[in-house]
Amino acid sequence: MKTLSFTLAILLLTVCCCNAMPQALYYSTAPANCCYSFFSKSLPSRLVSKITKSHSSCVNPAFIVETIRGRQICYSQTFQWALDVYEQLHTEGSGLQA
Repeated sequence: MKTLSFTLAILLLTVCCCNAMPQALYYSTAPANCCYSFFSKSLPSRLVSKITKSHSSCVNPAFIVETIRGRQICYSQTFQWALDVYEQLHTEGSGLQA
């Protein structure tokens, strides 16, 4: 009986102290970046470092623009400036030109 209690105590202590446990508990399949409000003014294209589409499971389809300073700005996928920048960036493949 003492051996069983000791084994269970060690197992419980191991589970409580395990570093991988919190990551397993907080694992989520939800997308990381979804947009809920949109910016409505265009930026100079020289300030844009990259542009990506939001995850397909997001409620609002959007473009996420990252500036050269690392700021992320959401634009609706129907906003013409964002469409143009996205097409320009992804057809040229190497980046935006001033």
